[in-house]
Formats: sequence, C-alpha cells, structure tokens
Amino acid sequence: MPEENCETCKLRVKYDNNPKSLAGRFWRWHINFCPGWKKYFTTLPSDKKEQISRQYNFTKYQ
Repeated sequence: MPEENCETCKLRVKYDNNPKSLAGRFWRWHINFCPGWKKYFTTLPSDKKEQISRQYNFTKYQ
C-alpha cells in the first residue's frame, strides 16, 4: 500500500478552506471509514490527535 498523504491531502485543504463545499463535506464524510486516515490518525501523538479531533469534530478512533 502506498504511503498515506493525509497531512497534505487536497480534499483536506478544501475542507480547511471551506468546510461547506461539496469536496470539503465529502472529505469529512470519507474520514469516518478511510483505512488510510485511521492509520494516520492512530499513529499521531496524543496532543496532535486532540487538536485534530477538535478541529474536525472527529471522535472516532479515540
């Protein structure tokens, strides 16, 4: 499996710029079941996890 690029994902940038855009909403929906995001998120240090959880209102994989 290729290296995940969740940190630099173009859809994530679209969400950050405009969360209500179609691409932004798609990205937010997609991270609920994306195996790449799960791997990325679970390998983050706890302080970064907390920051991302608040930023994206993401409570899964805690």
